[in-house]
Amino acid sequence: MLSSLPLQVMLYFNVYYFPVWCLAEGIMLHLKYHLLPWHYQFLLVTAFLILSLAEGSRLYLGYLGNLQEK
Repeated sequence: MLSSLPLQVMLYFNVYYFPVWCLAEGIMLHLKYHLLPWHYQFLLVTAFLILSLAEGSRLYLGYLGNLQEK
């Protein structure tokens, strides 16, 4: 089994874009948080945390699996 070059390129760029996305999304969440009802606040924070954790783990596992050919 060989590592995939297109996957490695996408992971490489995603590793750099993910912190930018997190920062932009966090700033937007902070700016509009107080304008929303409490249930939307809860849903937004929950979705942000789940997406951030899922994307971070996806990048880590993809990077680890592709480099070590697992």
